[in-house]
Amino acid sequence: MCMVIFAPLFAIFAFATCGGYSGGLRLSVDCVNKTESNLSIDIAFAYPFRLYQVAFEVPTCEGKTRQKLALIGDSSSSAEFFVTVAVFAFLYSLAATVVYIFFQNKYRENNRGPLIDFIVTVVFSFLWLVGSSAWAKGLSDVKVATDPKEVLLLMSACKQPSNKCMAVHSPVMSSLNTSVVFGFLNFILWAGNIWFVFKETGWHSSGQRYLSDPMEKHSSSYSQGGYNQDSYGSSGGYSQQARLEPSSEEFGQQPSGPTSFTNQI
Repeated sequence: MCMVIFAPLFAIFAFATCGGYSGGLRLSVDCVNKTESNLSIDIAFAYPFRLYQVAFEVPTCEGKTRQKLALIGDSSSSAEFFVTVAVFAFLYSLAATVVYIFFQNKYRENNRGPLIDFIVTVVFSFLWLVGSSAWAKGLSDVKVATDPKEVLLLMSACKQPSNKCMAVHSPVMSSLNTSVVFGFLNFILWAGNIWFVFKETGWHSSGQRYLSDPMEKHSSSYSQGGYNQDSYGSSGGYSQQARLEPSSEEFGQQPSGPTSFTNQI
């Protein structure tokens, strides 16, 4: 039930906080010649974070010439993979919710539904782990590439001590941090649901029968062995006692030899 409720919500938060991100930073370059200065250099970037395509121009403080630069890095593969996993997980969780509520009989028919659900749950757990880990590394690269201090090092004007370069506004990464958190929460949710889905499959029930049958056979054989031993012991003791006690016919029989000898005399 928790899976049905939280899986779509967690997936929405994951791809919304990552796929809908747009941010930027602002820098200023104050040249010795004030007419060449630019105190508001805006650099904007967004999903899917192909930073090498983010170009901007800065003053060189050497006349009116301007320097064309671009950010460094490309985190589009990890970001797009993360969002793709989140979207497909959201769609599957919605479909599974509909099946659980309205098609419960068909879901359990021939054990095919639980097996498919189990396999898909394992696959999505693995994808969430890989996608979240890759995106966490990609986000770390984005933070480094968009750090104002790192961007200022790219400008030739900022390498001259007479010019003053500073960061006016740094990018806000809180929503991207939230996306990574929800990514690992999705992994925990899907991985924790593996056991509950496995119990619905025929593998779990057959495994229980396999474990219970040898125990029943062992207990039945033990009870039969005890019964035979008791009966054997009782019968053996009885026959032994019968052999030790003399019979009444043997005890009461008189010797016939002397009697016949007296009669002859």
